[in-house]
Amino acid sequence: MDLLALTDFNLVARHGGFGSAARATGRPKATLSRRVAELEADLGLRLLERGARTLKLTEEGRALYERTAALLTEVDQTAAEIASGGARPRGRLRISAPMLFSQIAMGKLAAGFALAYPEVRLEVTTEDRAVDMVEEGIDLVIRVNPDPDESLVGRIFVRDRLLVVASPGLARPEDGTPVPAVVRGAADRSATWAMRTPAGPSRIAVEPVLGLSSLVMVRDAVRAGVGAGRLPVSLVSHDLAHGRLAQWGEVEGPEIALWALYPSRRLLSARVSAFLEFLKAAFPLGTSEELAAYITS
Repeated sequence: MDLLALTDFNLVARHGGFGSAARATGRPKATLSRRVAELEADLGLRLLERGARTLKLTEEGRALYERTAALLTEVDQTAAEIASGGARPRGRLRISAPMLFSQIAMGKLAAGFALAYPEVRLEVTTEDRAVDMVEEGIDLVIRVNPDPDESLVGRIFVRDRLLVVASPGLARPEDGTPVPAVVRGAADRSATWAMRTPAGPSRIAVEPVLGLSSLVMVRDAVRAGVGAGRLPVSLVSHDLAHGRLAQWGEVEGPEIALWALYPSRRLLSARVSAFLEFLKAAFPLGTSEELAAYITS
C-alpha cells in the first residue's frame, strides 16, 4: 500500500471532499484525486462514492479511514518531535475520565500537568460510558474496573475500596430492621449489603430512600443523615477523620481499580507517556488513602 496515497485518502476523508482537502492543505485537487484513484486500484476496492456535488465514504472506505487516521497522525507527530530535536511533549492530548474521578481529582491533575507541560493542549471529557478511542479521537482513557479488551493496554494507578458509612446520628438497628439507604442509580427495595467488620462478616437489610446519579451526591445525602451509603474510602476518609461520618464496615467484593488505558496498536506518544508518568508521580503508592490525601491537600 502506497503510504502517500493513503495519506491523501485520509485528507480527503477528513475534509469531506477533494476541493475542501485541497484548500485546507494547499495540495492540488487533481493530485489528490489521482492518488486516491491509485489507492482504490491497488486495493481493488471503491473507497469513495463520487456524486455531482457530494462525496461520501463507502463502507470499506470508512473502515480504512477509522483504522489508519490515528496511526498516520501519530507518525506525523513522531516525525515532528524527532525533527524538533527530541520527544518533548507537545500538541493536543485528549483524555476521557469517569465522572467521580473527574469531580474529585481531575481538575487538580489537569492543572498540574498543564503547568508542567505548557506545550500540550490538554482536553478532558467526563463520561462513564465506553468510548471508541479511534473514532472519537481519544488518546487515553481512565476507567474503573474496565472489562478486558485486547485492543487496549495500560496500568492501574490507584486502588480504592468501598465502605458502608452513615451519619453519627443514624444508629444501626440490632434487630434486623431495614436501614434507610442512599444508593447510586435505581433503588432495589429488597437489597442487603454484605460487609466485613471487626467482629466478623455481617449483612444488613436496607430500604433505599434516595437514588442518585453521582457518588458525590450520595455522600452529601449520607452526611445530611438521610440514610447509610456505600462510598469509596477516598471520598469519605476526611469526613470519617473529622467525625462527620461513621464507618459501619467494609463492603465485601472486589477492589476498585482505576486504570489508565491507551490503544495497543498505537505508538505511545510523548504526550501520553508524560501523562502516565505524571499519574505515577501523583500517586506513587496507588492507595485509597493517597488519593484521599491528594483530594484534600
